[in-house]
Amino acid sequence: MKKKNASILALLTMTFCSFNIPKLPVTPPYKNAALPIEKRVADLLSRMTTTEKIRQLDMYWGHEVANMNGHEAVSMSDSTRINIGTQGIGSVHDLYPLTAAVTNQIQRYAVEKTRLGIPVLFIEEGLHGYESLGSTTFPIPLAMAGAWDTAIVHKAGRIIATEVRAHGVNMILGPVLCLSRDPRWGRVEETYGEDPYLAAANGVAMVKGLQGSKISDADAVISEPKHFAVHGVPEAGSNTAPVNMGEREARSSFLYVFEKAVKEGGALGMMAAYSEIDGIPCVDNRWLLKDVLRKEWGFKGFVLSDLGAIRMSLNSHQIASSPADALGQTFTAGLDMQFYDFPHSQFLDAMTEALKSKNLSLNELDRAVSNVLRVKFILGLFDHPYIDEELLKKVNHTDASRAVALRAAQEGITLLKNENELLPLGPGVHSVAVIGPLAQSTYLGGYANKQGKGVAIVDALKQRAGDKLDIKYEAGYSSDTSAAKQTEILQRAINTVNNTDVAIVVLGEDIDEVGEGKDRSNLDLNKRQARLIEAVYKTGKPTVVVLFNGRPLCINWVAKEVPAIVESWFLGDTGGLAIADVLLGKINPSGKLPMTFPRSIGQLPYYYNHKPTSRHVYVDQGASPLFPFGHGLSYTTFQYSGLNISPASIPVNGSVNISIGIKNTGKVEGTEVVQLYMRDVIASVTTPVKSLKGFQRISLKPGESGTVKFKLDNRELMLWNRQLKQVVEPGEFKIMIGSSSEDLRASGSFYVK
Repeated sequence: MKKKNASILALLTMTFCSFNIPKLPVTPPYKNAALPIEKRVADLLSRMTTTEKIRQLDMYWGHEVANMNGHEAVSMSDSTRINIGTQGIGSVHDLYPLTAAVTNQIQRYAVEKTRLGIPVLFIEEGLHGYESLGSTTFPIPLAMAGAWDTAIVHKAGRIIATEVRAHGVNMILGPVLCLSRDPRWGRVEETYGEDPYLAAANGVAMVKGLQGSKISDADAVISEPKHFAVHGVPEAGSNTAPVNMGEREARSSFLYVFEKAVKEGGALGMMAAYSEIDGIPCVDNRWLLKDVLRKEWGFKGFVLSDLGAIRMSLNSHQIASSPADALGQTFTAGLDMQFYDFPHSQFLDAMTEALKSKNLSLNELDRAVSNVLRVKFILGLFDHPYIDEELLKKVNHTDASRAVALRAAQEGITLLKNENELLPLGPGVHSVAVIGPLAQSTYLGGYANKQGKGVAIVDALKQRAGDKLDIKYEAGYSSDTSAAKQTEILQRAINTVNNTDVAIVVLGEDIDEVGEGKDRSNLDLNKRQARLIEAVYKTGKPTVVVLFNGRPLCINWVAKEVPAIVESWFLGDTGGLAIADVLLGKINPSGKLPMTFPRSIGQLPYYYNHKPTSRHVYVDQGASPLFPFGHGLSYTTFQYSGLNISPASIPVNGSVNISIGIKNTGKVEGTEVVQLYMRDVIASVTTPVKSLKGFQRISLKPGESGTVKFKLDNRELMLWNRQLKQVVEPGEFKIMIGSSSEDLRASGSFYVK
């Protein structure tokens, strides 16, 4: 009996005590890192209110969450608590934190003080270097394309991602994968040029460089190609203007580049373009955003509006009657996040109204929110939301990074003309006149930090030449002086040229005439520059022109009269040093043009892979380009021989191997970019006269020979037939190999049966 009573007492004691034991918190599935991401997304979505969902699709401005010192954020501001609140926000842009401590502060509030602890996505610019003061700036994308070296582009991407993530930023708006077929468009400098194959190769390299081997690593960020799609050929070269193009051409060229970025690069971001295609704004184009991007290509990331592009449907395209209508259309079509389109309260109200009126379904809202959350999970922000604050000082703007930037700049420079081997400057040259205000420019290129400075060409020449050359500088013209003063400035330049051995005249574009929103109605040098170069040329002194610009220019007189021309583009941090290295012969130029140089705007659009009936024949001008796509000279010469195409016949799913011998027949070591072009001789639809299908760099010492090999896969033989099916059609395929799209050294054919 005593034993029974004792058992009852023990049971009562345990029961009583159990009421006082605190319950352990239950970790919700979305916080369980061991679960698959899709399960975590679904669980989190099920816990969110409609307001919390809508706020995940909104982007906030850096000034709304941080104390700013000009362009950069220095600390979290009191307004963070108001703007993030307890319900969270989707992303922040234009923050540019000076250190990871800033992003960590903001992120800590989002993770620890909001109801569900959803982290913030920090999104910034970084087309050719993180756009924050003190980061490494590489050459503009057009110049990197001019290197025809995807390995250096990939290295640049890795460095950019490392510096970006060390600041606590998670996503970069780039690369720009528009094909720039109209150089009047101010954003040409942001692109990889006019050719689908070259742009796709560089685009994939940059996407892979940015996203690294694992996106949750501390040296990787989300890459967001833009502008989707067909944005690079706006009507009249005017930014955001309509694009009038059929589906076949869009798929064959413009969409091809983005497809490669998604399928091969694995891009997890995408920016919908401002423009319209065939009457439908890209942000409202279900076919683009859903059918092609997600269903055909398997895109798993999220789609961001370009800045204000949704609002354009309301106030520019005029296909919407209200913010709710505009938002309902775009999110139904497949967009996932707005970019400063509407103020936050208006965005919330309009989205709520769109849901209420059935202009937007709850399923579409959940789809968009899921896409944004998925990217945040892939980045590891739920599991590791903070960045090591000591990392930045170890990885930012290192000597190794600057060395990669210098190499990229050296490789991107193109020697357009070199009569009588005027370049490189030889031992007989003892004094040089460097002429033109652009010789003192430290401009880094568009989408670089405006306070950042590169090395000016004249300073770099003095640094590289040392006491071997007497270098004198004169501006030659000024933009803000009287006619009499202009004459005086020009005369000083001419006097300097007359008293030196060689003149180097730097011409091109001032920063107020190139870049986003700076489209041009003509591509000629301005009158001051034209007057300057003609006056220098009349001295009779050997003259070199260095072009400092962000787009191809119409330089007919210069191309005809001046013996040596160097295209430098905007080359970032170390650009001046790279130019000096080429002029002095420390580096043998190997760059090739990624865009055609037209003779006049009357030829536009002018791109090498045009259709057979696009002839550019005029009564008042030659039909050829001024400088063709792929053109670029060297200080040595190369001989092509022994083209081999094997097998001679392949099935529709086969591939062909192509090889050719290259020999350095000059006196100095050099690098040649061997270019492979193809022509589908007879097809069911019209095809370009030639299309780039491969390229390789080969470096050879004097007298040395080597072999370049290509493998042409059946994917590169495909076309979109009359039924808009992508197929390989039997028939003859002509192969052309050479040093440019016009300088073709060998040709042959194979057959598909």
